[in-house]
Amino acid sequence: MKFLDLCKVYIRSGGGGAGCISFRREKFIEYGGPDGGDGGNGGSVWAEAVDGLNTLIDFRYQQHWFAKSGQHGMGSQRTGKTGEDVTLRVPVGTEILDEDQETVIADLTEVGQRVLLAQGGNGGWGNLHFKSATHQAPRRANPGQEGVERTLWLRLKLIADAGLLGLPNAGKSTFLAATSNARPKVADYPFTTLVPNLGVVGVDGVEFVVADIPGLIEGASEGRGLGDLFLGHVERCNVLLHLIDGTSGDPVWDARTIIGELEAYGGDLAEKPRVTVLNKIDAMDAEERQFLLDEVSEGLGVEVMPMSGVSGEGVTEVLRALRREIDEGRLRHRQDAAAESGEETRSWEP
Repeated sequence: MKFLDLCKVYIRSGGGGAGCISFRREKFIEYGGPDGGDGGNGGSVWAEAVDGLNTLIDFRYQQHWFAKSGQHGMGSQRTGKTGEDVTLRVPVGTEILDEDQETVIADLTEVGQRVLLAQGGNGGWGNLHFKSATHQAPRRANPGQEGVERTLWLRLKLIADAGLLGLPNAGKSTFLAATSNARPKVADYPFTTLVPNLGVVGVDGVEFVVADIPGLIEGASEGRGLGDLFLGHVERCNVLLHLIDGTSGDPVWDARTIIGELEAYGGDLAEKPRVTVLNKIDAMDAEERQFLLDEVSEGLGVEVMPMSGVSGEGVTEVLRALRREIDEGRLRHRQDAAAESGEETRSWEP
């Protein structure tokens, strides 16, 4: 299945049915009076987050979503049938944006979340509604309310606990393949991942989800290469795993390039907790490893962990560091949610 994380859709809710102008004409009933029914309401357009989807490819082939209009009212006080609703089934983590691609209408982050995108039009009143003591034979009825037509953008942001960052060929796909059942493309020649991948990683009996995105290059924030569009998939992560290629020749410059692109992307992405790792240490001796670790650590001002995704050296220690940051991030989210609701958080006591 082809991965698609951004698409445009055109939606329209159903219009309301028109009210009916009708009078009773039964035999032996004198002055029967009006009996025109109301029109039915138009159908609405909804969006719902469902389980089992991880791409927006369905909306590439069906971009127009129109709800049914309500049926017109009929005589004998019969109300028209309500139009059927239309539901857009989207993956969890989908943002719904207005036509300007900036205004967020809804952010569906949990299975079962629903949001109303376009309300159906109300049905018009039949002439029975206009009957009064002084106007007993009204010959007027309301037309139905028109539906709402909108153009929206759907943007998918993957739900993951940890996100992988690095230049192309830093070893992100190799790390994901070595630690999970995911099978991204891995080869012994230079190339970059074209679509994000998800993998479930386990350490010490605890599992979490890791997202691998296409590698960034210098100037990605200005549209170079694949750009920085895929950074949206790591916005929801609790921690970022920054992989640095130890065989590149200038690992400090590589690391600063990635950090600069995160800052240029904006938001709080550059402020997220990061685990910095010097990868591909299997290709160097002990003296060279230590020299590069000291150089990168001094150049970035952070602790740098050694690792080799191919041989597995240092992988467990990196996974444990990610798990600690993920646990702390989840605790912060719970505390923030409790603070917003006015509840007090305290540790459990027997």
